[in-house]
Formats: sequence, structure tokens, C-alpha cells
Amino acid sequence: MASSPLTIGVLALQGAFIEHIQMLRQLGVNAVEVRKPEQLTALDGLIMPGGESTTMGLIAERWGLVEPLRQWVHGGHPTWGTCAGMILLAEQATGQKQGGQPLIGGLNVTVNRNYFGRQTESFETLLTVPQLGAEPFPAVFIRAPAITEISDKAEVLAEVHTPTGADVIVAVRQGPILATAFHPELTSDNRWHRLFIEMIQANASASN
Repeated sequence: MASSPLTIGVLALQGAFIEHIQMLRQLGVNAVEVRKPEQLTALDGLIMPGGESTTMGLIAERWGLVEPLRQWVHGGHPTWGTCAGMILLAEQATGQKQGGQPLIGGLNVTVNRNYFGRQTESFETLLTVPQLGAEPFPAVFIRAPAITEISDKAEVLAEVHTPTGADVIVAVRQGPILATAFHPELTSDNRWHRLFIEMIQANASASN
């Protein structure tokens, strides 16, 4: 898939990082687990996976990763957050646990941390995503967040029609940042991973 060898890191503090790594490797990418600040320097892109966002944030604090991750994201490096990773990338989050959690920021949105409810209210649905082509994407939502406010800097890529009749944003792109409220790594459809690889390649071309 990649025109030249790329190294994409997957933040491996907690959550569904192994599935991302497997899908990236299937696409011919050098995918590595990231747990230390110094590992960021060798990367072309970084994925912040799904999991438990509060736990991920606390582990990142404990391991001295919060500020290096902020510098990475705010430095214009390609970053993709899925589910909990999307929460970490948001500038603001609502519905947080008592005491809150550290946010990396960089994505000009407000995220409702547990918009779709508890684990038992997890669901799958087909999303229309023009950037991925005509075929709908089979999205898996697990205790998923949603974007409730968005600036004009961010481009909406996908929305879900809720039982209340409203559409809620579940995927956005802002420059080199990609964010999805669902788990593409838990499907056999690699189009989101291919899109992220294309974003990394475009970012590298623009920097040269």
C-alpha cells in the first residue's frame, strides 16, 4: 500500500492497539508499539487507539508522555485517534469522570465522552463516507463518544442518525489529524487505515 516504507506508531498504553498494528502490517507498513517519549522521533504517523480514555490519560501522565504527545500533535505530525483516542485529541470533553483527565488537544472540537451510553448499548451501523468511496463502512461503536461542537477548521467525514432524529458527528479530519468515534480496526475493512496512510504521504510531500 505504502509507496515507500512508513513507520506508524500505535500508542500502546491500554486498549485496542494490537488490532491497529495487525491491519497496518497487512498494508505493508512498519507498525510499532509506542510507550516511551523517545519513540515518537522515529515515526511518520501515530495512532491513538480505543480503550478507556481516563486510564490512557493517567498512564500517559505517569510515563511522562502527555507533553511529548502534545508537542507531536501540535507540531503538525499526522495523528489518528479512534474512540478514546478521539477524546484525547479533542480540545474539550464533556461527560468526564470526577477529576477529569488530561487531554492532548489539537483537534478543534468538543467531544461528549460517552455519548452513546454504556457497553450494553454498543452497536454496529453502516456509515456513508464519501472520502472512502461509494460502499458504506461497517462501523463498530463501543461505549463511543461523539463530537457535539466543531470549529470551521475541521471537516466532517461521517455522521450517525440517532433515534432522536438528529445527526451526530462521528468522524472528522483537521489538517494532519484524523478522528473517528468508532473502531475501524475491529473490522476487515482497511479503508480508514489506507486513508491515514495517504494523509501521512501527503503531509510528507508538503513538507519536502
